[in-house]
Amino acid sequence: MKHLQIFLAFFRVGMLGYGGGPSSIPLVHKEVVDKYKWMNDDEFADVLALGNTLPGPIATKMAGYIGYRVAGVLGLINATLSTIIPTIILMIVLLSTITSIKEYPWVQGMTAAVVPVVGVMLATLTWDFYKKSRQSLGWIKALAFICCSFLLMEIFGLHPAILIGVLLLVAVLKNDKDRHSERGDAS
Repeated sequence: MKHLQIFLAFFRVGMLGYGGGPSSIPLVHKEVVDKYKWMNDDEFADVLALGNTLPGPIATKMAGYIGYRVAGVLGLINATLSTIIPTIILMIVLLSTITSIKEYPWVQGMTAAVVPVVGVMLATLTWDFYKKSRQSLGWIKALAFICCSFLLMEIFGLHPAILIGVLLLVAVLKNDKDRHSERGDAS
């Protein structure tokens, strides 16, 4: 049953994730966190952050990790294949027909209409992440992180993977320092 759920969850993501990996992220969240409850929001945010630091398509990386976490190696294979199979099928079908109808205005309008929908989906996910960070950090620290991240990535051109890596390193070192200070207090 678990393998069928994995297949259906990531097949839906593959079928409905029009526009590539970023548009699939809210769909993966809906399946993994809201529907099947395989992980919570914080764990999903960690998987998303880790997936963004690695090369390759985000949807398949997340599917592979989540599938492995839920059902081991077979879950990894199942989730990855169910994510890419719809794309393969749709590419074959669409490429064979799209060239004959791409000049029609309704096709161009349909393609243009999808972009704002994906933008809203990403904005909703961003707002959810902001609310979570506001709860754990407080609104001042959360806004400071957002502003600093924006400046570093958009103004100074820092790659997101470097920023995420530095923040993970700081968190690990801070956690390690806190652990050492607790041992010192205990003695």
